[in-house]
Amino acid sequence: MSSASLLRERRFRSFFVAHTVSQLGDRVSELAFPLTAVLVLDASAGQVAVLTALVWLPNLAAVFLGAWIDRRPDKKALMVAADLARAALLVTVPLAYAFDAVTLVQLYLVALLTGAFATLFNTTYPAFFVQLVTRERFIDANSVLSASRSASFIAGPAVGGWLVQLLTAPFAILVDAVSFLVSALFVGRVTAPPAPAETADDASPRGLWHQAREGLGFITRHPVLRASLGSSTVVNFFTFASAAVIIVFASRQLGLSAGLIGLALGIGSVGALAGAVLAPSLTSRFGIGPVGMVGAVVFPASIALAAMADGPVWARAAMLGLSEVFSGFGVMLYDVNLNSVMTTVIPDGMRSRVGGAYAAVNYGIRPLGALAGGALGTWVGLRPTLWVAAVGGSLCVLWLAFSPIRSTRTLDDLAPYVGAGVP
Repeated sequence: MSSASLLRERRFRSFFVAHTVSQLGDRVSELAFPLTAVLVLDASAGQVAVLTALVWLPNLAAVFLGAWIDRRPDKKALMVAADLARAALLVTVPLAYAFDAVTLVQLYLVALLTGAFATLFNTTYPAFFVQLVTRERFIDANSVLSASRSASFIAGPAVGGWLVQLLTAPFAILVDAVSFLVSALFVGRVTAPPAPAETADDASPRGLWHQAREGLGFITRHPVLRASLGSSTVVNFFTFASAAVIIVFASRQLGLSAGLIGLALGIGSVGALAGAVLAPSLTSRFGIGPVGMVGAVVFPASIALAAMADGPVWARAAMLGLSEVFSGFGVMLYDVNLNSVMTTVIPDGMRSRVGGAYAAVNYGIRPLGALAGGALGTWVGLRPTLWVAAVGGSLCVLWLAFSPIRSTRTLDDLAPYVGAGVP
């Protein structure tokens, strides 16, 4: 089934529009938020790292949140509520700035709370996704959504950099707030039937704890999910160490303006779009495992190109963009394949609790990586921190190399690992 046929389906098309608009807004905010701290509040690398960490910190609670979500029949309502809450929170930043009242504490609170509602949205998503597409279309659907996300990395940073220079960083954040309102509207239009809810004998805290442990236990016993989680945890720790310092590095050490940073990141993200578009054909030819493993190396290793940036302004911006080209290409090969693998092997009745447990570790490591990046950047410098991230992140491929994923060519090869029974 082609990607075009997916987009002709009203349900999937509505979700695609919501996803695309929200992703574009996120890219603007990802640039404008740290630049608000750097340009308006003169924040240090360590303070920006804390800001990055707080966005991801709520994912540590996803292991319990997923167990709770599995009991809720209307997954769509949770996702709409999460979008509306994030829009309301982001609006407070430009409002405070307009009255000369924005502070680092406010940015920290907004980062933490928007991160909490992002965790709610993302933990609900796996159960919602399987209502939109059937298993044989997982790779195509993930490819389409990843291509949309990749396109946002092309336009978003450039638009964000331009808006920061035109309106100032706090007012650029308004774009992300509006994007969440649009996302809520289109997610609300999706006509998927309510997902089956858990009818567990317990709505008690004890029962919630039991279900949370069940999700985490399923992952640790499952050879495919265990390897995927180990790989993702390693790569996320090191790439977020890099993400915590890259804007400060580009602004202060490379001497690039907000507009030039956004342009370099946007042009560089052509690689992510190429990776998302080419992933299905590459996977069809070489197999899910081999292509995913190539992505696992290319994604973090490309950070080294940014670390090597030097020379005149155009050369520094070009190296930053080139780093993003290869990094984006690699992450799409990695994400499209591993997301499809995960969606295939997790049983329907456990999607949110397993997804929540997975996110608690996979996303929960991100604030630790960001804090480590900020500390390392302060201690040894920004450029050496990028080198450490490139080398350390590449080691994530070892988890895949010693797992069933290495020999997986199609989703049908995962038949022995599908469902609750694990060999």
